Amino acid sequence: MTKLTSDWIARAETQAVCRMLTDAGAQALFVGGCVRNAFLEAPVADIDIATDALPEQVVVLAEKAGLKAVPTGIDHGTVTVVSGGLPHEVTTFRRDVETDGRRAVVAFSTDVAEDAARRDFTMNALYANPEGEVIDPLGGLPDLQARHVRFIGRAEDRIREDHLRSLRFFRFHAWYGDPLHGMDADALAAIAEHLEGLAILSKERIGHEVMKLLAAPDPAPAVASMRQTGVLQAILPGADDTALGPLVHLWPEANATLRLAALGRGFDEALRLSKADARRAEALRHAAEEGTPAELGYRMGAEDACAALALRAALLQQPLEDSDLEVARHAATQVFPVKAGDLMPDFEGPALGAALKDLEGAWIASGFALTRDDLLAKAEDHKKG
Repeated sequence: MTKLTSDWIARAETQAVCRMLTDAGAQALFVGGCVRNAFLEAPVADIDIATDALPEQVVVLAEKAGLKAVPTGIDHGTVTVVSGGLPHEVTTFRRDVETDGRRAVVAFSTDVAEDAARRDFTMNALYANPEGEVIDPLGGLPDLQARHVRFIGRAEDRIREDHLRSLRFFRFHAWYGDPLHGMDADALAAIAEHLEGLAILSKERIGHEVMKLLAAPDPAPAVASMRQTGVLQAILPGADDTALGPLVHLWPEANATLRLAALGRGFDEALRLSKADARRAEALRHAAEEGTPAELGYRMGAEDACAALALRAALLQQPLEDSDLEVARHAATQVFPVKAGDLMPDFEGPALGAALKDLEGAWIASGFALTRDDLLAKAEDHKKG
């Protein structure tokens, strides 16, 4: 029997939640991402536990065990049990009663196989008992071992249940799939045949999936497949992924916002981005299209300026010059030596602002070589002229 040996499984706080259930005769099975990632030796952030105990029972059992129970999604069977300050999502086995392409009406179950059947991909339908022994109701372990992202059962059925799964397929492939073996052909065909279902999804859900996809180590192959199946244009009309692959190569540390900027502009409404993410994506794309390395470094700071220069190189299909990065980093440390008071009262109002802007531009163009005295002399010449 396959057994997981991750440190988090043996953690006292986590085992306390399992004992809370098993001591009462209920099942306690780790499920989903924590099992998948433990097998792949990837970081595990969230602990999900499936059980045949009803959510109201979970609350009572937690209180008896001296643990904190938070009914975060009790109507859907989920109770967050906090043990030693660590949250554990405990969810009752479920089966789908009705689906509409966006959400499901569920009924509680006592059968782990029913719970597994309602999930999306075979690699997410793996369970493990408190000892780490893997339980595989649907035969998904070989897929996980092969890093093969495959829908449970018929791909079209899973997609009709929730059209977000079309986007999740690409996201999961970017994070967990084997790029050398390509994508599941049945999944791609089903996704291409059900593009119209993407229109019923909320922009927030789409944005969440897209940004998580773009945060993968290399999302370019998955995004290329999204373009080929028609998904990319369906959710981001006008998007162009030509620069995404080069950007990943030139700037591996690029975050999701920079990678989104590589796809185009004006996607904040389509994805319902936060104002901060929307502004940063727009600023990076604008900077990549104009401005010298010195100006970008001075105005944006070293991190964003270097990111914008990497994006520029990717968009132009050109090398990223180390000399440009050094100029930007140096520029980020510079402080303009002239203040408004230095030009008053000779300049006031709009004329003062214009003079400061002209002097700043000349200072940047000089490679920050012009001194305060040089700049004040230029201002004096400007006044006389």
